[in-house]
Amino acid sequence: MNKIKILKKDILSNNWYTLYKLTFEATKNDGEVSIITREAYDRGNGATILLYNMDKKTVILTRQFRIPTYVNGNESGMLIECCGGLLDKDNAEDCIRRETEEETGYQVSNIKKVFEAYMSPGSVTELLYFFIAEYTSDMKVSDGGGLDHEHEDIEVLELPFTQTMQMINTGEIKDGKTIMLLQHLQISNLLS
Repeated sequence: MNKIKILKKDILSNNWYTLYKLTFEATKNDGEVSIITREAYDRGNGATILLYNMDKKTVILTRQFRIPTYVNGNESGMLIECCGGLLDKDNAEDCIRRETEEETGYQVSNIKKVFEAYMSPGSVTELLYFFIAEYTSDMKVSDGGGLDHEHEDIEVLELPFTQTMQMINTGEIKDGKTIMLLQHLQISNLLS
């Protein structure tokens, strides 16, 4: 399809984020025109980061309850993942610095953006910015754990990198952004 024209945009829900019902005209390369209706969930853009320690060959991950995984068969609802959050009108780097300190308790300095990705482009508008940063024990400024007013109850995990790669294979780590960043570290040979 090379030409799109939005015909109608209805709000189905505006509770937590915004769920739209979009009706659009799509013109294909051969000139055929179709009228299509789809739903799109707009939750804003986000950022995620994987902290790694080259000397100890460890990474920092978090564990927290995620209701969507619970209703989709994850019996505990707990998910091991990289730190992350929504941009909330910040730029991606400012957002991830704030989220890193709130969730993990680390105040990192040299953050490196490694890529951007749409995680579920068939239904969610979010573009996710992926970062990595080296951490050391002297960067720990608090216990982390998230913010009470955001109802966060986050456990901070420091794990050997090799163990996290095994946890992907065993299914203990199922979060897409986390798998992508762990594999990025592996491909980059940063902890070899």
